[in-house]
Amino acid sequence: MSVLRIQQAQLAFGDQAILDHVDLVIEPGERLCLVGRNGAGKSTLLKAIAGEIVLDDGRIQRVGDAVVTRLPQDPPMNSDQMVYDYVAEGLAETGAIISEYHRLSAQLNDNPSDQLLNALERAQSALEAVDGWTLSSRVDAVLTKLALPADSTMENLSGGWLRRVALARALVVNPDLLLLDEPTNHLDIEMVKWLEETLLDFKGAVLFISHDRAFIRRLATRIIDLDRGSLTSFPGSYSKYLDKKQELLEIEEAQNAEFDKKLAQEEVWIRQGVKARRTRNEGRVRALQDLRKERAARRNQQGQAKLSVNQANRSGKLVFEGEQIQLRFAEQVIIDGLDFTLLRGDKVALVGPNGCGKSTLIRVILGQQPVDAGVIKLGANLEVAYFDQHRAKLDPALSVAENVGDGKQDVTYNGRTRHILSYLQDFLFSPKQARTPVKALSGGERNRALLAKLLLQPSNLLVLDEPTNDLDIDTLELLEQIITEYSGTVILVSHDREFVDNTATSVLLFEGQGKITEIVGGFTEINHYLAQSNEPVGTKPSSNLSHSDTTSERPVAGRSGKKKLSYKLQRELDALPKQIEALETEQGELQQQIAAPDFFNQPVSTTEPVMQRMAALEEELLQALERWDELEQLQQESSQ
Repeated sequence: MSVLRIQQAQLAFGDQAILDHVDLVIEPGERLCLVGRNGAGKSTLLKAIAGEIVLDDGRIQRVGDAVVTRLPQDPPMNSDQMVYDYVAEGLAETGAIISEYHRLSAQLNDNPSDQLLNALERAQSALEAVDGWTLSSRVDAVLTKLALPADSTMENLSGGWLRRVALARALVVNPDLLLLDEPTNHLDIEMVKWLEETLLDFKGAVLFISHDRAFIRRLATRIIDLDRGSLTSFPGSYSKYLDKKQELLEIEEAQNAEFDKKLAQEEVWIRQGVKARRTRNEGRVRALQDLRKERAARRNQQGQAKLSVNQANRSGKLVFEGEQIQLRFAEQVIIDGLDFTLLRGDKVALVGPNGCGKSTLIRVILGQQPVDAGVIKLGANLEVAYFDQHRAKLDPALSVAENVGDGKQDVTYNGRTRHILSYLQDFLFSPKQARTPVKALSGGERNRALLAKLLLQPSNLLVLDEPTNDLDIDTLELLEQIITEYSGTVILVSHDREFVDNTATSVLLFEGQGKITEIVGGFTEINHYLAQSNEPVGTKPSSNLSHSDTTSERPVAGRSGKKKLSYKLQRELDALPKQIEALETEQGELQQQIAAPDFFNQPVSTTEPVMQRMAALEEELLQALERWDELEQLQQESSQ
């Protein structure tokens, strides 16, 4: 028997249908991943299933006494509330009685009194009246399973631990269907792995939204695609879904092209001369009117965002160099003896548990954080663009256009002046959406707006702090391509394993107690390194950091280690000769143009683009040759 049925559900905001007569059946034990573009209505659908939003038409039926609970997209707010009380609140009125009993028991242990004893007896009677002991045991069991500190206050917990508390509150009701909205946001790697294991052990059904492709591949037994108001079910793996979805989009594109061709032919026919109009077939006229209506109602698939970086002048070859860096805050060792060099063109990912010091190290690299000891050398001509994980650079009361353009109608982007509305269309914001206040956007749309603002800033050093949160997968893959092709330097913090694998040339792994190890490659290489050391990331809690053992015999996997080039770097090295050859060929062709006797007799509008391209080619060729030399040296060192 199914857990939940959606029948002919319809929901619209304004003139846009979020759900257009959709159907869905969820069976017990299924793990369904809901995918779709930013703003498609994924979170709205989860809220409707949870009963928080009323449909315009259709029905959502919970089969039998099925219990449904939803984990919101954002973690609970920090407060002085006890973890135990917050989790117990998931049980509504009974939970309040359980919390009261728990509080009185603790007070009675500390300060025994007849008044407290009487109050405890009343709470005990109230629990017995509603069979509360069973539910109280369930609260204790969930807190134990999730390793949560029952008597800690919420304000003392990090974002990752707050997500764990919120999940405990959802699980304590023992739901038949668990709804999760971007559950991996704010979680570090170990927390994500823990969540995967918890959900694999969960006996009920799960419907979740996620952009984390590794998470989806591990958990999903079925993919549900929300696209332009329609729900389509894709049984099987995420990889099979991608193949089938691409096939369907190609079929749709071909059908639309055929439809448009027919419509164009009929429009030509209807505009023929007087003689043709006298003999027109009225049925054909009505058919044309139907075609026009169908074309007007059609919702085309959303295009791809057009991301690119507003590149500044090139920085010096050395971006940062540090020797034996030491930094501690009170008794916490943040950095202990780090040797690290960052060169122009490097893409380095910082990986480690929440609160381990990743943001602190970024401030050190940018020269914003003094250290206790060590030698630091900062690079020259650095122009930094910083993507803040807290999204603090957007004013929620202002429109997207006002935020991104700082109130200006025109923006300058890679030497070209564009209207702000035209620029925002590259980021999939229609003119109407560009005038919408940021507070009305979905999480993914806010992220796209922040990217649009960030990429306007000329830079040769990109710092990206959790850039993947809430982005749809299409935009995420495009961001990967932008980072890979970016000629500057990138420092990124991300817990998205596939994103790091696809973008980083090296990783700084925070192992606890101030120990930071450089590893060439991404998560594949991290897993290999950890398998050798037999210790997962973050086993030494960041809240109890102490001075690390500098005599550790663990092998260092940095640049100086005897390690082959990663697959990604080897692929880059293999491709460089052809790239250089193509650049040199183009350079030769332009030189012939410029050498022509009448070249400079042409209008400036003709000669200037050629001269600009020639200058750009020289820069690109120099960068390619330097990168080739750098990778060749790295390959030689690794083979010695």
